[in-house]
Amino acid sequence: QLPGSSSTTQSMKKTIGHRGVETTTGETTYKKTTSSALKGAIQLGIAHTVGSLSQKAERDVLMQDFVVVESIFFPSEGSNLTPAHHYSDFRFKTYAPIAFRYFREMFGIRPDDYLYSLCNEPLIELSNPGASGSIFYVSSDDEFIIKTVQHKEAEFLQKLLPGYFMNINQNKRTLLPKFYGLYCVQAGGKNIRIVVMNNLLPRIIPMHLKYDLKGSTYKRRASPKEREKAVPTYKDLDFIQDMPDGLLLEADNYNALCKTIQRDCLLLQSFKIMDYSLLMGIHNMDQASRERERSGGNSGDSVALEGPVTPDQRRPQAQKSLYCTAMESIQGEARGKGALDSEDHVGGIPARNVKGERLLIYIGIIDILQSYRFIKKLEHSWKALVHDGDTVSVHRPGFYAERFQQFMCNTVFKKIPRKHLCLCFIKPKFSCCFCLFFLWLLGVQSDKPDLVPRTPPPADNPADAEANLSTSSLGSTGAGSASPPLR
Repeated sequence: QLPGSSSTTQSMKKTIGHRGVETTTGETTYKKTTSSALKGAIQLGIAHTVGSLSQKAERDVLMQDFVVVESIFFPSEGSNLTPAHHYSDFRFKTYAPIAFRYFREMFGIRPDDYLYSLCNEPLIELSNPGASGSIFYVSSDDEFIIKTVQHKEAEFLQKLLPGYFMNINQNKRTLLPKFYGLYCVQAGGKNIRIVVMNNLLPRIIPMHLKYDLKGSTYKRRASPKEREKAVPTYKDLDFIQDMPDGLLLEADNYNALCKTIQRDCLLLQSFKIMDYSLLMGIHNMDQASRERERSGGNSGDSVALEGPVTPDQRRPQAQKSLYCTAMESIQGEARGKGALDSEDHVGGIPARNVKGERLLIYIGIIDILQSYRFIKKLEHSWKALVHDGDTVSVHRPGFYAERFQQFMCNTVFKKIPRKHLCLCFIKPKFSCCFCLFFLWLLGVQSDKPDLVPRTPPPADNPADAEANLSTSSLGSTGAGSASPPLR
């Protein structure tokens, strides 16, 4: 075992999956290996495997490259290939190194940048890992996320790699996770598998709201314990309750987002993948401005960041990875006005809520390593007997993809027509005179009475003309209006 590991279950607090906490030190453990020991082993292994890979000549990816597994042993006293270290002996495995090197190159990640991000500074453990039982680490420059995965998930990712390779070649702009490496730390008779991915929610941008959305309504509400956290991860029913009018996007961004979701869902359906989620972080720019004013201009205090913040982190850095910001991921060639022009906000999709507040949205599809196998079929059959089968999250991949798209593009995100220039199109009761005039020209009635009486159409019968005149004088809100007000 690695140092700091505990082989006795008595020293462990309540565990979630393989994740636990040591009672003596309060440190997180995974498969009874302490987090600090695991981080050190990961950094040693990645530094060696990327360094040795750079000495190999670049070539095209072959089919056999997807099943290659390289292994290197790290004795504590060191060897002619590995440095000495203060951990216990461990073995480090690298899956499909040539294929993942190609993926990193496609996203513009150079080997030295990859090494610098992951190995130069200590990894930061996220304090809100969720209920999956995994441990999450983020690189000090906010670029990469490292997540522990189960054996079945790692095995499924290996089988997925050829299709993933084909999809990335065809379309680099996607909301699907960007996988940069798959590794395994073998120590104390345990295999700890990890995957390196792009970071969706930059720590330097405070997230005022966070959602995990599936399009399902069965038990899709944040637990009371989750709500006690500084930034809880809310779910579908919470979103419907808190934001019944959804998030309002410009037409170009809305169309690009829905097109990307549709294409990604089609790909996931073809691989029989289901139970994935849309992770969404919302940064409220207006709220952040108010918080800065109250705190005397300090912008980084409203929402606690994970881990220490260095002086370099206080200014967002240029992202090393291509196609990895939210705007790039949705193929949004038409950038939102204003929000992305500020150097303080990197890559968020500009939006507004129903109050008209300016938002930046950071999104991505997560948890895609779930295949619709026998266990999932059995789980859905049981839940469908007890509850409405269409509302549970575990479902057939085709139905799941369709329901996911409908929820995201009809309930969560909504389009603002291009001509809607002011708040009156979001809240009609705030209508300004200028917009009321144009509404009147277009023949659209608002919540306020018409500024100019409508001219009645000519009538052959004088009695009809008199009736029309009396009706028009009441305006659009008159009690005697023959037709209901248009919306």
